[in-house]
Amino acid sequence: MAIAPPPDHGTVPDPAHPRSGFDRFFEVSARGSTMSREVRGGLATFFTMAYIVVLNPLILGGAVDGDGNKLPIPALAAATALVAGLMTILMGLVGRFPMALAAGLGVNALVAFEIAPEMTWADAMGLVVIEGVVIAILVLTGLRTAVFRSVPTQLKTAIGVGIGLFLTIIGLVDAGFVRRVPDAANTTVPVGLGINGKIVSWPMLVFVVGLLITIVLVVRRVRGAILIGILASTVLAIVVEAIAKVGPSFVNGQPNPKGWSLNVPALPEKVVDVPDLSLIGNFNVLDSWSRVGWLVPLMFVFTLLITDFFDTMGTMVAIGQEGDMLDERGTPPRAREILLVDSIAAAAGGAASVSSNTSYIESAAGVAEGARTGVANLVTGVLFLLAMFLAPLATVVPFEAASTALVVVGFLMMTAVRTIDWTDYEIAVPAFLTIVLMPFTYSISNGIGAGIITYVLVKLAKGKAREVHPLLYFVALLFVLYFLRGPIESAVL
Repeated sequence: MAIAPPPDHGTVPDPAHPRSGFDRFFEVSARGSTMSREVRGGLATFFTMAYIVVLNPLILGGAVDGDGNKLPIPALAAATALVAGLMTILMGLVGRFPMALAAGLGVNALVAFEIAPEMTWADAMGLVVIEGVVIAILVLTGLRTAVFRSVPTQLKTAIGVGIGLFLTIIGLVDAGFVRRVPDAANTTVPVGLGINGKIVSWPMLVFVVGLLITIVLVVRRVRGAILIGILASTVLAIVVEAIAKVGPSFVNGQPNPKGWSLNVPALPEKVVDVPDLSLIGNFNVLDSWSRVGWLVPLMFVFTLLITDFFDTMGTMVAIGQEGDMLDERGTPPRAREILLVDSIAAAAGGAASVSSNTSYIESAAGVAEGARTGVANLVTGVLFLLAMFLAPLATVVPFEAASTALVVVGFLMMTAVRTIDWTDYEIAVPAFLTIVLMPFTYSISNGIGAGIITYVLVKLAKGKAREVHPLLYFVALLFVLYFLRGPIESAVL
């Protein structure tokens, strides 16, 4: 069980007597939350994932399609914020679960650098729409929920723990605290601390100070600890930049290892801007099949499907685990509705030319602040919609400030590891692989796939085939195909 948020003095919820229809609809009191916790949680979630409004356009806008075309970055930023805002609000209203959505990292890179170069941008986004529709059908038929429930409870716990470590490494790398060793090919040490094993830059120092502030606040059970940590780190970063003039991590295309990651923390000259929504509806679901044949689009859709399907499953479990919202089978409330909204978001992202939208594990930062319902999503979603007009303000927070939350949340999620029976190798080995492969391969799906395949294999080797849910055999086979998709493509093409 995760560390519970401190109580709001004088506002202890009474589950038996919700205060209003709004309270009853979102089950605020029933889940032991309060409006102030939900608002804090929504703010924390937004600040930990607002970077996507800047990062997604940089990833998609930096690639070219098969015809040599690029997508305009301003339009990508506006559409990214719009879809994230609408889908996050939809999750709050339908799923009523504190899990925000936005363009998926990893998936957007797949779309930008593998799919789009084979066709046009409209064709590539059309495949994303197809993937979202297929997943929605799987939800409506009950198959996606059935697969989710077929995974053993302790393996679901391992998924949450693995994602916690994944969040931690994301935070450490984004902040520049952990970096690739420059001559990694010639050494046994692939990554190291800071620059040449030292903390020698102002941004890294801001991250360390911000992390320590956040840790102290969390240990002292201060309300809003994670959000306060982000804001304090950002203020410190703005002051440091104003004095030291550190600059960005890249200057005129040249790396500046001591610079700020993603955003330079300075108050923007322009606060409000009119959003460019010209990319909305710019997709085509049919032309890719006639242009490159049936196999390439089919493999791309399959890869997107597997990645989105199981990333969301892992994220949903991890957030529910962090907020102590899972039932005895490791399933959160309204699981079917949650999965359906996630599926709709995948298609919506393709329809808006911003790649598949998916559930964000950064939502755990909001849960750590006390969020337990969809009310937090309303806050996060509205902030994303405002970000369309206030995009300059969304670029104030650097990675070095936001990443403090990811590391602390990683710790909170790691605490569930004690509930896994490490003396039972039949579950312990699959759980171990699930946990370690997520951060080490930078992929939630890789960890889940390895864990499920190993679990099925171990049960077969022990003569306990009947203990495995029939659906899990099918899932394991799909993951085998997923891991072998490279050789399969080479053999067929």
